[in-house]
Amino acid sequence: MEINFYKYQGSGNDFIILDNRSNEYDNLNAEQVKKMCDRKFGIGADGLMMMNNKHEYDFEMKYFNADGNSSTMCGNGGRCMVRFAFNMGLHKYTYKFWAVDGEHEAEIDNHNMIRLKMNNVTHVEYHNGHAILDTGSPHFVKHVSDIMNVDVVETGRDIRESKEFAESGINVNFVESIDNDSIFVRTYERGVEDETLSCGTGLTAAALITSHNELGFNRVKVRTLGGHLSVEYNKVSDTQFEDIWLCGPAELVFKGEVLVD
Repeated sequence: MEINFYKYQGSGNDFIILDNRSNEYDNLNAEQVKKMCDRKFGIGADGLMMMNNKHEYDFEMKYFNADGNSSTMCGNGGRCMVRFAFNMGLHKYTYKFWAVDGEHEAEIDNHNMIRLKMNNVTHVEYHNGHAILDTGSPHFVKHVSDIMNVDVVETGRDIRESKEFAESGINVNFVESIDNDSIFVRTYERGVEDETLSCGTGLTAAALITSHNELGFNRVKVRTLGGHLSVEYNKVSDTQFEDIWLCGPAELVFKGEVLVD
C-alpha cells in the first residue's frame, strides 16, 4: 500500500500525519504503524495521527503511539494537527476537534503559536516526592535538582514498569524549577518507551503542580529539550485546574510517500 504522509513536529515531539478524511487508511494495522514510526526502518516518529471526519467538528484526531497501539491524548500531537488542518486549507480563528478524551478547542495566535485547550483536571494525588494526575494521559511528576544529570530513561522505565503502573503504564516527568514561573521538564513516555524531546500532556501536568499563584490565573514557562512552550490555566485548588491552555510552536518538517506491506 502506498501512503501519502506528512511529518510534523511540535517542540521536538515528532509525528506522522495521514489525511484519512476519505477513509483510505482505516485498515492500517498496529504493525504497519509501528514500522512507519521506526527510526531505522521507517519514517521515524514518536507517534502517528490520522485526520478523520467528525460530524459537527472540524476533524477528529486519531492517535497511535510509536509501538502501533492506539493511545490517550497527545498535547503536542493536537497542536500539530491544528497546524496540519491550517496547512490543508482549513483557516479558522477557533478550531473545534474531537480526540480520544473528548472535545478540544484550539487557535493560532498572532505570534503563530498554537494554543490548545486541554481538559479540566479535577484530581491530583500528592505523594512523598511526586504527584500523579491525568491531563488527557496519566502522568507521574517528580521534582528534581540538576535535571540534566538525571538518567531519564533508566529511572523513568523503572517507575513505568513498577508493580503499581506496569499494567496500564504511566508517563514519567522530571521537573526542575528555574525561577518563580519557569520550569525545565524531561519526560519518559510510555508507548515510545524512551525519553522524548517534549511531551505536551506531561509538561502540562508539571506546570499545574508548580503554580506560582496560590489561586487564580497562572502562566508557567516551560523549557524542554525540544524547545520552549507555556501553559496557562486557572487554579481553583491544589487538586482542581480549569481553562488549561498548552501553547507552543508546531510546523511541517517534510512530506512524502511510503510503501507499507
